[in-house]
This record gives sequence, C-alpha cells and structure tokens, in this order.
Amino acid sequence: MRSNAWKTAGSESTSVSCHNANSRSRTSALLISAVLLITSALGLAQTLYKYKGPDGEWVYTDRAPEEEASSEVRDLPTGEKDPVVSVQHRLLDQQFQLYARNEFYAPVELVLALDVLEDVKMPPAEQSMRWVLPPRSDTELLQFDALHEFAAPRVSYRYIYLHGDPEAEHSTDRAYRAPFALANKFKVSQAFPIGVTHNTADSYYAVDFVMPIGTDIYAAREGMVIEVASTNYRAGPDPEEDGSSANLVRILHDDGTFAIYAHLNWNTIRVRPGDEVKRGEYIADSGNTGFSSGPHLHFVVLRNNGMRVQSIPVVFEGPNGIDIKAEFGRDLAAY
Repeated sequence: MRSNAWKTAGSESTSVSCHNANSRSRTSALLISAVLLITSALGLAQTLYKYKGPDGEWVYTDRAPEEEASSEVRDLPTGEKDPVVSVQHRLLDQQFQLYARNEFYAPVELVLALDVLEDVKMPPAEQSMRWVLPPRSDTELLQFDALHEFAAPRVSYRYIYLHGDPEAEHSTDRAYRAPFALANKFKVSQAFPIGVTHNTADSYYAVDFVMPIGTDIYAAREGMVIEVASTNYRAGPDPEEDGSSANLVRILHDDGTFAIYAHLNWNTIRVRPGDEVKRGEYIADSGNTGFSSGPHLHFVVLRNNGMRVQSIPVVFEGPNGIDIKAEFGRDLAAY
C-alpha cells in the first residue's frame, strides 16, 4: 500500500495578481503552506540479475545467483513517478482558494487540517474537512475572503488521503475466480484465521498462494486498473525495508472495493492505469518481490473504511458454481 501520511508544509512568499469587482488590478504577498515531501524515483537505478532457475523459469532479482550460472546484469531505472493527490492554492478577487487535484483513476478520500488562518475570514464551524475526490479531477475545497485589501493572508494546512470512497460496500453476485489458470491448483500458505504476517486490518482476509515464479495471473473480478508497480525485483524478510518493493496491480471494482495482486514478477505486468479488465483476463506473472520469504501471490480485496484500509473476506468459485473458502495448508483450484 502507498503511504497516506499527513502532507505538511512550511511558509513561502508568493506574488499573486488580484482583481476586485471593479476590475482594478492589485498585487498581494501571500504566505501559504506549500511544501510537500515528494520523492521521485526517476533517474535512480538498481542492479538486476537475470538468469534461469532450476525449472527453466526466468528469475529477475537484485541478488546474484548462489551457484555458478550464466546471468545477465543490467542497471535499470525504477520507473515513472506515481500519481498523487495534491492540495493547491491561489488568491483571486480577494479570495484565498484551496483546491485538490486527484491524479488517480479512482475516487480518493481527503482530510484537511487548517493549522494557521490569519487575515482571512474563518470558515463556518459546521464546515466539513473531508471530501471524496472524483477520479482524475480538480475539486474546489474551500474559499476564504481576505480581511484586508493590502494585508498578506497567512494560511497553513496539512492533508492526508486514501484510495476509495468510504461509502462503498462490498457487493458481488458471483464468487471470485481463483487468480490463476483454470484447472490449476496451488497451496494456500496464509488465509484467515491463520496468518503469520497477515496481522493488520488490511491483510486479515488476504490469501497467499505458493506458486513458481512466472505463473500466469488472471483477474479474479472485472474492474479498472488504478495502480501498477512493475519495475521492482527485490525481496526480503523485513517489512519496513522490503515492503515497498513489491510489484503489484490494484483493480477497482464497480462496488467501490478494490483488489490487490502483489509480489508480481519484474516487467511482466500487461495492464496500465485506466485499463478496463475482464474477469479471467491475464494481467501479469507471479514473482517474489517485496516483503516475501519465497515465490507466491498475495491476493486481497479491500475497502476504505473511513481513512482506514480494511480487508474483506471473499469466496472463490468452485465446481458447479459452489462457493469455496481458501483454507490454510490446502490446495485451491481454479474453475
């Protein structure tokens, strides 16, 4: 999951052109909070080792093979900048305005905190500081009237955001398709209520399938791709250090929930944000990236439960349309 930490700010001085009702032009100095800690991975590179595993599968990793083997070594950029949600500002016609830009192909819940308001009228006490931003949108949040014509308003704010509409409820008239090829089966290594690492709200009902690197992964339900991470090849046992290195696909469903397919293989993802995918459509290959002790697929369905990510229990389609629960230590087959 991407971080939803508060975005905080310092102050900066900006010259803003203002126009009043009589079209007279004035200039004010505006002190605002506008510093976001955004780190771009563009230009950074990692060392990639490519070689064939014991079963002939291609392995992509940041570690050289333990045994003598012919391997290809590459230095590759880490990928494009991720979409974000940003809060921006302007002073127009003696009004200080705050608006949000959502770059994701999904609704996003945003919470705003106003830390400093000087030389502007206070917002009404009943003003909500939560918004649901539509996908790929610019949304006006607040307007404040400047109290003095030539004084410099000073506004400081923080914000936090999370994928999904908090009003969304899980609803489907069909069990999920197992996310691999029909007639294949794989062992379940974690599933509720037994989970060694599935001990947070966003992972309680996640299912881990043990499978070789390079196994075809298919969409368990139709929806729109809203996030992709495809250029990682690191794996390790430390959730803090390795967790952000998982390749994944996030798909938004028509009920507002979304599924995550994680630990995918390097450079095998065949969908992009904005793509509509069908149930059973090939999306990527399984791998061993991120916080992982061995090759497997992590599958989970989530919802935004009011700025808190919550996993949802799901069932898979079995023979003759019966519902099957994934159980720890047992094989699950795709029908």
